[in-house]
Amino acid sequence: MNIEFEKFQGAGNDFVIVDNRDGLYSDLSKAQIAIICDRHFGIGSDGFIMITTSKEVDFEMHYYNSDGQLSSMCGNGGRCAVAFAHKKKIIGNQTTFEAIDGLHEAQVNSDLSITLKMSDVLFFIEDENATILNTGSPHYVQQVEDAANIDVVKEGATIRYSNAYAPEGINVNFVEFLSADRFKIRTYERGVENETLACGTGAVAAALAMHHNKKTEAKRLIMEALGGELIIDFIVNGDAYSNIRLTGPAQEVFTGMLKS
Repeated sequence: MNIEFEKFQGAGNDFVIVDNRDGLYSDLSKAQIAIICDRHFGIGSDGFIMITTSKEVDFEMHYYNSDGQLSSMCGNGGRCAVAFAHKKKIIGNQTTFEAIDGLHEAQVNSDLSITLKMSDVLFFIEDENATILNTGSPHYVQQVEDAANIDVVKEGATIRYSNAYAPEGINVNFVEFLSADRFKIRTYERGVENETLACGTGAVAAALAMHHNKKTEAKRLIMEALGGELIIDFIVNGDAYSNIRLTGPAQEVFTGMLKS
C-alpha cells in the first residue's frame, strides 16, 4: 500500500497525518504504524494521526503513539489535526471535532496558530512532591529548581514504569518557575518512551498544577518547552478548571508518499 501523508509539528512535537475519510488506511496494523513513526525505517514522528468522517461534527481524530498503540488525547496532535483539516478545506477557521476523550472546539488564528479547547479538569491528586491530573491524558507534574539539569529520560522512565502507575503508565513533567506567568517544562511521554520537544496535554497539566498549588495567580500561563512556547488560559472555580485553552504553532513540515 502506498500511503499519502503530511507531516506537521507543533512546538517540535511532530506527527504523520493521513486523510482516512475514505477508509483507505483503516486496516493499518499497530506494527505498520510503528514503522511509519520510526525515524530510521519510516517517516519519523512522535505520533500518527488519522482523520476520519464524523456524523456529529466536522471530523474525528484518531491518535496513535509512535509505538503504534491507539492512545489518549494529544493536545499538540489535536492542534496539528486542526491545521491539517484547515489546509484540506475540511473546516474553516472554527471547528468542532471528536477525539478519544470527547468533543473539542478549536480555531485557526490570524497568525495561523491554533487554539484548542481542552476537557475540564475537576480534581487533582497529590503524590509526595508531585501532582497527578488528567488533561485528556494522565500526567505527573513535579516542580524542580533547574529543569535543564534533569535527566528526563532516566527519571521520567522510572516514574512512568513504577508500580504506582502500572500497567498503563503515566506521562511525566518537570516544571521550573521562571516568573509569575512563565514556566519551563520538560516532558517524558509514554508511548514515545522518550523526552519530546513539547507535549500539549503536559503543558496544560503543568499550568493547572502550578496554579492549583498556588505557585502563581495568573490564569494565562506561558510554558516554555524545548521546541517552543505554548500558552494556556483557563477559568477556575475552586478545584474546577474549565474553558481551558491551549494555543501554539501548528506548522506543515512536508508532504509525501510512503511506499510499502
